[in-house]
Amino acid sequence: MIDTERRTFILKDEKMIAAERQEFIISQLKKSKEPISGNQFAKMTNVSRQVIVQDISILKAKKEPIVATSQGYIYFQEEADKGLEKRVIVCKHAPEQTREELYTIVDHGVTVKNVIVEHPVYGDITADLRLSNRKEVDHFIKKVEETNSPYLLTLRDGLHLHTIEADSVDKIDEVCEELERKGILIK
Repeated sequence: MIDTERRTFILKDEKMIAAERQEFIISQLKKSKEPISGNQFAKMTNVSRQVIVQDISILKAKKEPIVATSQGYIYFQEEADKGLEKRVIVCKHAPEQTREELYTIVDHGVTVKNVIVEHPVYGDITADLRLSNRKEVDHFIKKVEETNSPYLLTLRDGLHLHTIEADSVDKIDEVCEELERKGILIK
């Protein structure tokens, strides 16, 4: 949940100075259990979304572990990652099968941490997804469709990798078996 008590940082209709705004962004991200979008931060601080994007870039350059996901920004806290089983899987499918692929993974209690494609010029391109349920998958797909953006898998004729994570190896194994049955997983 976003802390709406921003009055300690900003008076109505006044812009925050950069250092205060960046401190506010870090504070909100550390407290939030949900991603916070650039637009949400822009409204809270009375600046444009582009100013927030610049602030986030500055904070990342200062080694703040902020991750941009399709739902918004999160503060990556490694201790939350401990104890999770991880696996990188290789998948290949048409763009129209993206929802089926992602639903298959999250329906088993497994999180899709990222998508990775190998680009012939740029090397590996990785995008953080952090999708854990159907609602997050639907939001991601809706955003892709609304912006008319191509899926990264289109760069390599459908071939891509995902880092997936769960609280047990069994869940990951079950996902892999089902993806293989559906012809999506490459072994």
